[in-house]
Amino acid sequence: MKTKQLILALGLVLAIPVCAQTQNQKPESVEVDITEVTITEVDCKPIYTTTWRDNWFIQLGAGMNMPLVENYLPKENANRQITLAMNLGVGRWFSPYMGFRFSALGGSLHWENVSFSRAKYANLNLDFMWDMMNSVAGVNPSRVFSINPFVGLGGAYTWDIDSEGANVYSDGKLRTDTWTMPVSAGIQFRFRTGKYVDIFLEARGQFYADVFNSTVGGKPIDIDFTALGGLSFNIGGVNFSKTEPCAYLGYMQNLNDQVNELRSKLAKTKNELAAANAQLPCPEPVEQITMVEVDSPLPLATVRFALNSAKISNEQMVNVYNIAQWLNENPDATITLCGYADDETGSADYNMKLSEHRAKAVCDALVNEYGIDAGRLTLVAFGSEVQPYDTNNWNRIVIFQKN
Repeated sequence: MKTKQLILALGLVLAIPVCAQTQNQKPESVEVDITEVTITEVDCKPIYTTTWRDNWFIQLGAGMNMPLVENYLPKENANRQITLAMNLGVGRWFSPYMGFRFSALGGSLHWENVSFSRAKYANLNLDFMWDMMNSVAGVNPSRVFSINPFVGLGGAYTWDIDSEGANVYSDGKLRTDTWTMPVSAGIQFRFRTGKYVDIFLEARGQFYADVFNSTVGGKPIDIDFTALGGLSFNIGGVNFSKTEPCAYLGYMQNLNDQVNELRSKLAKTKNELAAANAQLPCPEPVEQITMVEVDSPLPLATVRFALNSAKISNEQMVNVYNIAQWLNENPDATITLCGYADDETGSADYNMKLSEHRAKAVCDALVNEYGIDAGRLTLVAFGSEVQPYDTNNWNRIVIFQKN
């Protein structure tokens, strides 16, 4: 209901009981209790969501493997044996902060026990990964460098074991293969080269039971150290949908301010109407009503845009429709369309052009979709020189102002 109609209906209700008053009664004011509507600011963090199809990756790598197992040779004769390690991994980031992967490692093992020893091994690990940079410095899908610590649990098979020393026997025969369940920990350094390909460097330590190499002695845990490098292929890129729960607090406060202003005008109208009716003979209610012209305020007067975009979404088109309805109901009114861009992305010149395109897009929608006369619309572009909101991503916006 328009403001004028609301005040008219209120006047009809108030005029009827006034008829019982005498003509000589002094003017009286009506006390109206106005409770202002306010909105409480809360600290809201963005929520990131994704579907199960997104953010999968395949990892291919190679590097060196060095077992830290039993060594009975004197230190001056003992050598650490380094061999080639191969890696294949498949995983998924289920949030910008956490992910998992199945990582397979394999190759040969060389170490020195009583004599030169060797074996072959393969293991499969389930690793849980943490993107430390997104957690500490904020989510940025285009970040070039990331640090990803991880921990994991898996299974390992070692075979073709050829070693001398405190060997493990089964049924009187030397064991040449073993099964173990290692616990692993490590850190990965990721370098983003594009949307679909990353380069990674990774170091991990795997901790086995002492029978890992079918030789028992010394420390109760065998350790296998692996250093890898390779490529990680992001299937479909990195995609997370960002939702800001408090993005509309500013709009709600704008509406509350309009409600509070209307309440104040209604209270003033009640007092003036009661005072006037107390001094005049009681006419017919319709004849006694005083029409109060109150300018109809603009509705929720903003249109928001996505990053680096001047396209009006279906959700924001509702606000364009509301402005068109208001212009049709107020045929003499003119408005200014003020375009803005956020100052955290893009250059000043680029943001100025972007804000012009946003204001022009809203103008075209009003003219072409709803038949509004273009002469009633004024376009102004502020670029990123002016930021009407403290929250930066609110400033990708067109604001309507009544002339």
